Amino acid sequence: MSDTAEQTPDAQAPGRQLSTEPSSDDERRKRRRERRNAAYHGARRALARPGFLSTLRERLALLDEARALELHDLDEPSDLYGDGIVEALEDRTAGLLGTEAAAFFPTGTMAQQVALRCWAGRTGNPTVALHALAHPEVHERNAFSQVSGLRPVRVTSEPRLPTAAEVRDLDEPFGALMLELPLRDAGFVLPSWEELTEVVEAARERDAVVHFDGARLWESTVHFGRPLEEIAGLADSVYVSFYKSLDGFGGAALAGPKTLVDEAKAWRHRYGGALFQQFPTVLSALAGLERELPRLPEYVAHARVVAAALREGFAAAGVPWTRIHPEPPHTHEFQVWLPYDADVLAEAAIRQAEETRTVLFAYGWDAKGPGVAVTEVSVRAAGLEWTADDVREAVAGFVDRLTEEVGKQQVSK
Repeated sequence: MSDTAEQTPDAQAPGRQLSTEPSSDDERRKRRRERRNAAYHGARRALARPGFLSTLRERLALLDEARALELHDLDEPSDLYGDGIVEALEDRTAGLLGTEAAAFFPTGTMAQQVALRCWAGRTGNPTVALHALAHPEVHERNAFSQVSGLRPVRVTSEPRLPTAAEVRDLDEPFGALMLELPLRDAGFVLPSWEELTEVVEAARERDAVVHFDGARLWESTVHFGRPLEEIAGLADSVYVSFYKSLDGFGGAALAGPKTLVDEAKAWRHRYGGALFQQFPTVLSALAGLERELPRLPEYVAHARVVAAALREGFAAAGVPWTRIHPEPPHTHEFQVWLPYDADVLAEAAIRQAEETRTVLFAYGWDAKGPGVAVTEVSVRAAGLEWTADDVREAVAGFVDRLTEEVGKQQVSK
C-alpha cells in the first residue's frame, strides 16, 4: 500500500487482500500515519481542513451549524426509509443540477452501480466504456463486474479524459459511456467545454447513454465557465457526492430522468441502501450545500495562486525538477510531483508540520517510479488565509528538511 493510500479515503486498490500478519512496513506506515495525523491536528495553519480529518467533536458541531442555519424544519417527524428530510435533499439536488429527479444513496459506489445497471437494462448492453483511472476501475474492487453484472471496457489510460475520436474508434459496442469529472487519479483534470461536448456527441453517435461520475462536479463550474445545470444537462444521468467537496458526513445522489430515478430507488432497496434513518448525514449534506458550495469558486481561484507559488518556491530553492499538475489547476485540488523518494518526502512533510505547526503537504506521497513521487494538494477555507509569500516561505522550510532527509538516506546507504 502506498503512502497516499494510507491517507486518502478512496485510495483502496482493487481486489487487494489485507494481510492478517503485521510486517515491519505495516508498523512503519502505521507510525507515520499516526505522526501525520497528530501533527495535522496540532497545526495552526493548513491549506485545507477537510471534514474527514476532523475529530468526532468537530464533526458533531456540523449538526449544530445545520440547526443554526435553519436548513430544514426540525420540528417535523424524522425520516424513515428515505422520506421527509431525505426527499427534501433529493429535491434540492435535482433543482441544482437541473434534472427531473434525484435519489439519495449512502455511497457513490452504490449509486453508480445502480445507475449503470438501470441503463444496461434499457439499452440491452451491459458494457460500460470508461477511463482506466476511473474510480470504479481503481478503487472499487471490480464491483461493476462482481456485483452488478456490468462489463467495463477502457477507452484510454492517458492522464486526461477520453477524446471524441477514442470514443468513436472504440472497437466494440457499449451501452453507456461513463466520464469522471474531474478525473481524480489523473490530477483532478477536466477537458475543455468543447472537448466534453464532442465526447458526449461521439457517444450518442454510438447509440450509448452518457453518465457523469460527478463526485466532484460541484467545483467544475469555474473551469467550464458554465453553471451546474448546463454541465449536468449534457449527460443522461449524474452522480454527485456530498462529502468529497461539501464536507458532509457521507452520502451521494443520482440525478436524472424521473423514470430512471424511480427505478434506481427500487434497486437502492435491493442493494441495501434504503437505510432506516439518515437525517444526520442528510443534515450535513444540506449544510455543505449551504456553506461550501457557494465558496468552491473562491477555493478554485486561490488554488491557482497556491499552485503558482509552490512552483516558484521550489524553483527558488533549487529543486532540480518540479511539476504542478495540472497547471493552472482545474479545480481546488491538484498534484505536486517531485524527484525524490516517497519516504523521504513524507518524512520531510511530517517534520515540518511537527516542528513549525504549519502543514504544507497534508496527504501522503505515492511513488511513481525510481526517485519520483506525487502528492495531492487541496485548498479550502483554511487556505484562503495563505498569501503567495506564505506558500513560498513554507516551501523553503520544507526543502530545508527535505535536504536533511536526503542526506540521512545517503549516509544510511
